[in-house]
Amino acid sequence: MHDRFDDGPSGLGFPVTAASTDEAHMGRTRNVDLSAPFAERPGKPAAELGLFDGRDECPAIWRLANGDIAVIGTDATEAYRDRLPEGVRIGEGERLVVLPGAMLAAAKPDIPDA
Repeated sequence: MHDRFDDGPSGLGFPVTAASTDEAHMGRTRNVDLSAPFAERPGKPAAELGLFDGRDECPAIWRLANGDIAVIGTDATEAYRDRLPEGVRIGEGERLVVLPGAMLAAAKPDIPDA
């Protein structure tokens, strides 16, 4: 199924907390709480999906305790920077990360609708 660290008070499988303002961090203006701990892994681990070959790399999707999502994947920022769709930009301190589509498909049942 998925790894879970804390059921929290939200009833959604993770605690919901207020994000701190971190405008100075890497030039971002969005509120990002970089102290938020990992809460749960939606979907299945890469090894269970046959996407882990035993090396150090291992793609993953994690929900943080504040509800944000963390993604571990291949940094493809420079490969895509000059061919982004119209109106899309990679801001200072941001990276474009690619992960196998099977990771998101496996996580879909664990991601609540908006």
